[in-house]
Amino acid sequence: MYPHQRIRTPLVTVACLLALAISAGSATKPQEQEPPLDETAQQLNLESFDYVWTTIRDKHFDPELGGLDWPAVRDELRPQIAAAATMPEARAVLREMISRLDQSHLSIIPAEAYEMLEQPAVEGWVGGVTGIDARVVDQRALVRAVTPDSPAAAAGVRPGWEILRIGDEDLVPKLEVLAREFDGKTWKDAVLAGAVASRLRGPIGESVAVAFLDGDGQTVELELDRVEPRGRKVQFGHLPPVYVWVDVARIDDNVGYIAFNHFLDPNHVMQAFNEAMESFMDADGVVIDVRGNGGGLGYMAMGMTGWLIAEKHLHLGTVFIRDHELKMLVNPRARTYAGPVAVLVDGSSASASEFFAAGLQDTGRASIVGSPTTGAALGSIIEKLPNGDGFQYVFSNYVSEKTGKSLEGVGVIPDIRAVPTREALLRGEDPALAAALAWIRDQTQGSRRENIVQPTTM
Repeated sequence: MYPHQRIRTPLVTVACLLALAISAGSATKPQEQEPPLDETAQQLNLESFDYVWTTIRDKHFDPELGGLDWPAVRDELRPQIAAAATMPEARAVLREMISRLDQSHLSIIPAEAYEMLEQPAVEGWVGGVTGIDARVVDQRALVRAVTPDSPAAAAGVRPGWEILRIGDEDLVPKLEVLAREFDGKTWKDAVLAGAVASRLRGPIGESVAVAFLDGDGQTVELELDRVEPRGRKVQFGHLPPVYVWVDVARIDDNVGYIAFNHFLDPNHVMQAFNEAMESFMDADGVVIDVRGNGGGLGYMAMGMTGWLIAEKHLHLGTVFIRDHELKMLVNPRARTYAGPVAVLVDGSSASASEFFAAGLQDTGRASIVGSPTTGAALGSIIEKLPNGDGFQYVFSNYVSEKTGKSLEGVGVIPDIRAVPTREALLRGEDPALAAALAWIRDQTQGSRRENIVQPTTM
């Protein structure tokens, strides 16, 4: 037996997106001279290879692995890892093996990064933030939103500004490389956004130099402090701390708005969601914003949909595990909201966010607005390999109740497509939110007030 450490992440993608951000960051760093492996290290790499191969064979939710000849993969690649002269070479073989499955939530995490996962109590590991929420559009990093009262807001950063450089690193060529590497993957947008976010993060109290292209086409260079992220600090297993926030408001005269960044911290998030829905019973419509929501606990999605669906015995979908299945049953509340509901999604909405959006779309209960989601709908576990690297593998899969198809590698396709553009953001517009409000007005034939109230944090 190997001395593995296991980090269970039931129906969670927090670890997946963390791994993507790590891999995205490391993929663009210059290669340093690596020391040659000794015999002990080579043997540990072989043991790690065998463990990864066996774990996937025995624990993957699909015993047939989609028809992949798994023994042939072992026979092809095992000699390559035995011959690897450095850790990057050995790690490349492990990644090549798991890439044959072409699924999210499968990753090899370098030992130095995995050590951070083993030390969740290290102060500042999550890193300070500047208050910038960025998305990558056509390989350009755009500021999508700026957190009020953040260093970025105080410095005058505005939505629509393009981020040209972070520290000494020019972003455009790096993002172009990543875009090519992940071309055709549904999680490309999440990787690109994660690459930008990881470069903006850093130790709390330190600053970072950021160069922008502002709305007038001028280059603006700022030194932005990094501060503690907003929200409640939540520890989930051995994963690094996560900051969870919920925003609730009345917008567009009489439309309820709820946004939250993780399906975690259920006591706080569910209480805020429940109180919001209670207060929105007279609203003309409700917008639920899960853009950038990396997922979390799947059962929270079931609890939330109970406010929106009155019919009993409906399922959002089914989670398949190797030996059994779990129906994601909707439990209607005593009083449910009957008005129009729009759910905002984007390429960084993952896992439980996708279960939530897909279930409401399948039941016809909500209109999904934005851009296709991550397509990362697998439950996963992270373990420590004999060579010190981390290994994230999948054990469950979500399948739509209506179509019988998996969301993995497909994602949720919006009913109304609306993506941010630099021009719209510079005008202070939010295309997805505007499209959702227009759809709600069509359902209610109401009138729109020009000014939209900003959500308030709970």
